[in-house]
Amino acid sequence: MSRKIIYLINPVSGTRQKELVKKMIVRETRAAGIEFEILPSNAEGSYDNLQQIIQQDRITDVVICGGDGTVNAVVNALQHSPINFGILPIGSGNSLALSAKIPRQPLRALEIIFNGAASPTDAFYINDKFSCALCGIGFDAEVAHLFAAKKTRGLQMYLRLSTIRFFRSKPYPFEIKLDHRIITTEAYFISIANSNQFGNNVTIAPKASLSDGLLDIVIVKKMNKAVLPIQVLLQVAGNNPPGDASNFQDTPNIIYVQSDKISIRNPALAPLHIDGEPAETSDEFNIRVIRNCFRLIQP
Repeated sequence: MSRKIIYLINPVSGTRQKELVKKMIVRETRAAGIEFEILPSNAEGSYDNLQQIIQQDRITDVVICGGDGTVNAVVNALQHSPINFGILPIGSGNSLALSAKIPRQPLRALEIIFNGAASPTDAFYINDKFSCALCGIGFDAEVAHLFAAKKTRGLQMYLRLSTIRFFRSKPYPFEIKLDHRIITTEAYFISIANSNQFGNNVTIAPKASLSDGLLDIVIVKKMNKAVLPIQVLLQVAGNNPPGDASNFQDTPNIIYVQSDKISIRNPALAPLHIDGEPAETSDEFNIRVIRNCFRLIQP
């Protein structure tokens, strides 16, 4: 069966290089002899018309040109369509693409679209909301909400906001249920990861896999703020391997465990982000993995 590709380009994400990416897509896909068309992605995630095009034109691949938020919206809307997904990561964080070892350079990423293989990839639900990379509750979500309100995006702005917010941050109370065990703790943030990182190669969950049927859960507990950056850096560096869920409450500073589901009570309504985008929080989260949710083209 010959391939037919739809490229979806986020009209906001990666704005400065958008036209260059379009020209490259046209040039390289024509050279590869593959049928294609280019359409704008939709911030509201409404792709009913696209589903009809996929069926009528026998589309085999949908390639998302954007960041994690765009990937989330497209995959969520089209996850039941019999297609392969590709990513040209031109967003701010690109955590899913980088976890899948898809390079940030558009030309190299496009080569993977042409020559890579589509592999079953997990996702997860947090209550009824879809995530294919990572969600966070607490400090990192505070930063995500601030970041989304800025006209200027990029890594430097994210780091600046993180630094400013760090000095004002406080731990939140949580009650966490995991594998029939319950702990009550205070934490600066909780990350639930399918991908291994926040984005920009910052690996908050170094052992996470996109296809192991497990979520990597990182709980950064209340601790002295002078110690906090060091502990987070040790986590990012991979010096804190996943522990046994049976005694996870005994870990002093950062809890790192793996499970296919977790429940979190959030009485102080700590903020939430999903795949880097601000989301409405809740006083309780029930989170579960979706095994083999979609097929992602990878190296």
